[in-house]
Amino acid sequence: MPITWNEEKKLFNVTTKNATYQMKVDSYNHLIHTYYGSQIDDTDMYTQISFADRGFSANPYEAGKMDRTYSLDVLPQEYSCYGTGDFRITGLRVKESTGNQTVALKYVKHAFFDGFHKINGLPSVHGTSPSTSLCITMKDDVNGLVVELWYGILEETDVITRTVKLINRGNAQLIIEKAASMNLDFTYGEFDWITLHGRHAMERNVERRAISHGISSIGSVRGTSSHHYNPFTILCEKETTETNGSCYGFSFMYSGEFLIEVEKDQMAQTRMIMGIHPDNFSWILDPDQTLELPMVIMSYSANGLGKLSQNYHKTIKENVIRGNWKNKRRPVLINNWEATYFDFTGDKLVEIAKEAQSLGIELFVLDDGWFGKRDDDNSGLGDWYPNEKKLGCTLKELGNRIVEQNILFGLWLEPEAINEDSDLYRAHPDWVIKAPGRMPALGRNQLLLDFSRDDVCDYIIEVISQLLTEVPISYIKWDMNRSMCDKFSNNLDAAHQGEFAHRFILGLYHVLETLTTRFPDVLFEGCSGGGGRYDCGMLYYTPQIWLSDNTDAINRLSIQYGSSLGYPVATMGAHVSAIPNHQTGRSTSLSTRGTVAMAGTFGYELDVTKLTEEEKVEVKKQIKTFQKYYDLIQNGVYYRLTSADDICTVWEIVAENKSEALISAVYHGVEANPIPIYVKIQGLDEKKQYEISYLNADCTKQIMSGIALKNAGINIKGATTEFESYQIYIREI
Repeated sequence: MPITWNEEKKLFNVTTKNATYQMKVDSYNHLIHTYYGSQIDDTDMYTQISFADRGFSANPYEAGKMDRTYSLDVLPQEYSCYGTGDFRITGLRVKESTGNQTVALKYVKHAFFDGFHKINGLPSVHGTSPSTSLCITMKDDVNGLVVELWYGILEETDVITRTVKLINRGNAQLIIEKAASMNLDFTYGEFDWITLHGRHAMERNVERRAISHGISSIGSVRGTSSHHYNPFTILCEKETTETNGSCYGFSFMYSGEFLIEVEKDQMAQTRMIMGIHPDNFSWILDPDQTLELPMVIMSYSANGLGKLSQNYHKTIKENVIRGNWKNKRRPVLINNWEATYFDFTGDKLVEIAKEAQSLGIELFVLDDGWFGKRDDDNSGLGDWYPNEKKLGCTLKELGNRIVEQNILFGLWLEPEAINEDSDLYRAHPDWVIKAPGRMPALGRNQLLLDFSRDDVCDYIIEVISQLLTEVPISYIKWDMNRSMCDKFSNNLDAAHQGEFAHRFILGLYHVLETLTTRFPDVLFEGCSGGGGRYDCGMLYYTPQIWLSDNTDAINRLSIQYGSSLGYPVATMGAHVSAIPNHQTGRSTSLSTRGTVAMAGTFGYELDVTKLTEEEKVEVKKQIKTFQKYYDLIQNGVYYRLTSADDICTVWEIVAENKSEALISAVYHGVEANPIPIYVKIQGLDEKKQYEISYLNADCTKQIMSGIALKNAGINIKGATTEFESYQIYIREI
């Protein structure tokens, strides 16, 4: 069995294909974390924990009079609590009616369950293959708080999921002030911490730094997971590379405010905690009430960062994404935003759609500006009825005109936002998020609707359902363009305001669950000013997310590189846009823009009616190339062969059966007398022979063995112009 319990040793062993996760109930009924790493047997690793009187480390009362070496301040715990003598960062803080914040959990029981554990109102890992879940029950005997620690496994991808359920079994109210979904302690090891940081239009830059003594953290208090820090992180040994070394990944399956903390303590032990950000959080639990926390997806690799990423890619594609579009080929789309912005007519849109269809594009998406009084971004949000004067017809009629061009019709929405200059605001000013008696802070001259309210959620569901019922819409781009501040709900009393930010996300998930279930054939793409809510929580509802509002091909190399650490190509919304690029002013070739966008869902964001005949030929060729290699690109195994900081960024996608591979290479610049670029090709069968050919350059085909490709590699054709790119196809012969 993948999860076992040794009654004699009081030992839990959670085993995946290549890893073991071990816990032990000790003699004081504390749940101690004893091991996580490459697979071992049921050897009790508790015996390797060092015990000594550490001085100024408190001892539990039941142990202290006899054993001053036993202290929760230095023991590796499975779920740490505040106030028990553990002076490190802790995962759980609870306030009782007396004001006391101490909580002490002891093991009570455990149980095994068939299948994956589902969380009420929150996304969770799922699957059809048999699986076993483990629930360990802990309890504070004084205040009656019961804590259930839930574990699930995906053996093939070395994934262990963790989540927590809090239940008040006492007689008095409890206030949850901090509740992490995961606590993980390492008793030894020198680690680096890899995080993804950024800003709007430059998301998910990779930062790797050594963990030193003290506390480090990343997180978001913006109401969303944010452009600025991503809820995915890696701990790795210092020598870990793409292909060698141990590393641990942690992905928070949540789209709201989060906190990831890392501490290296007095004994050089490392603790990581991941969960909802506590700064704006407090949750009242009355007797018999329950709070379920978001899921963490953990994975381990002993073979470097590349294998760890592949674990997440496969898990997200197979066990996070759901619905009709999970395995269905997604259409090549064109979005009119950078072609027209707000300045368009219905006739212009039909013209773009008609030309796009002639080039092989399969879906036309109408972006912002089609509704209400919306000629700029200062008004109209919330009024999700068409501006018929601007369109020259009803939205249904426009949709039919588009579909008549033999191309699908899609629509942009920003349902969580509202302008003060809108009919919806004038009718329901109490529906917006703002602090009472204060003028609200504005972002993009807009406010947010209070999705913690049932009436707001019901209204949004009704309005969007009507659109999707009446108009021939095949795709929705769900956008959200500001950070959340002035956090206050008119629907919550003073005592419950600390629940607001989490209730907002629960409301958002309810709306998305309802709509995606009601309209399973509609493809939903997530967006938040591009990549401001790029996380596994949103991917549970939207199988792809607009990766960034920055469409510059060269900037996209770093954005896509960082994103690939924890997310698969199949989720990355990526488009070919016009030059000079609208965000950077940079000009790159149409070929290079296509190469970069093919490392994603692929589409266009420009006015195709203004393309030259030569450019139209190139676009047709790109679309045929993408469609030809669609299954390989979207479902293959992804390798980073060089970094986004190298002179040439190279990545590879290999078929799971090792029969073919597609190599993409983009030069950042041109040098005089350049040094040749060599890359070692990964993932092919060492005993087979392969043919190597360039798809977009005149080069002689080569024949090489799999073992030669792996150990010697190939020489990438040199660049003759700035930002030149190549696509290299390798097939078994």
